[in-house]
Amino acid sequence: MKTKDYLGRIATALEAIAVTLVPETSSTSGLDLDIADAFHWQGEAGTLLPVPRVSRVPLSMLRGIDHVRDLLLTNTEQFARGHGANNALLWGARGMGKSSLVKAIHGDIASREDFERLVLIEIAREDLETLPQLMRAIAGAPARFIVFCDDLSFDSGETSYKSLKTILDGGLEGRPDNVLFYATSNRRHLMPRDMIENERSTAINPGEAVEEKVSLSDRFGLWLGFHNCDQDTYLAMVRGYAAHYDLGLDEETLRARAIEWAATRGARSGRVAIQLIRTLAGEMGKAV
Repeated sequence: MKTKDYLGRIATALEAIAVTLVPETSSTSGLDLDIADAFHWQGEAGTLLPVPRVSRVPLSMLRGIDHVRDLLLTNTEQFARGHGANNALLWGARGMGKSSLVKAIHGDIASREDFERLVLIEIAREDLETLPQLMRAIAGAPARFIVFCDDLSFDSGETSYKSLKTILDGGLEGRPDNVLFYATSNRRHLMPRDMIENERSTAINPGEAVEEKVSLSDRFGLWLGFHNCDQDTYLAMVRGYAAHYDLGLDEETLRARAIEWAATRGARSGRVAIQLIRTLAGEMGKAV
């Protein structure tokens, strides 16, 4: 067999393998991204599901997190103008408004005309391994995208965090210029302490093994910490929600109910505050 013919057969075989390993672009390429400003990414199907109405509160309602609110808002505004911006990790105490802040900022910017179009895409932790597929589908689209993963964390034995590391920084394709990745987590380093300690105790080179796990959070350029609030901040949250929903309760009654409610829940947070407001509104025959 001539060398030329032999090389031609090899080239044909390699093309066939490539078609098998890299399937055709999913239906996201044909999706009308104008039908909504928010979507759910369905990793298994490789499609985007429109969200006609996002469950969120106005940005002005979020109290007690002014500093982190301003930092994330500025970062998102820069991105929506086509300027430099960082991926963001919102970590810390439960119920302090991490996911609410992301959705509220998206809603605030999407409603303003002085920015490029901003689309929010939510991805489940279980679908992170399909993140490169999503990035390829939206790269170059005439919009800017925040890909958002709520309650991001990894347990022992999981390897999907490697797909996220590749997208955030260092991969051959990297992150498209029109995409930012925002995540919320109760853990600053996204891995449980016992998992990190186990890596340290069993690895041949403990330092390198731990670095592999911890370095994921380092890929986020913006770290925003959310901490448990004191009583004054909690009461300010309650008053803000009560005023927004026009409950009309006097200050003394509202304060007493708020303190009693927090005591029964054993916690003070924005989530606890809004749960109280829903209860009070129900007692008064109002919808929230």
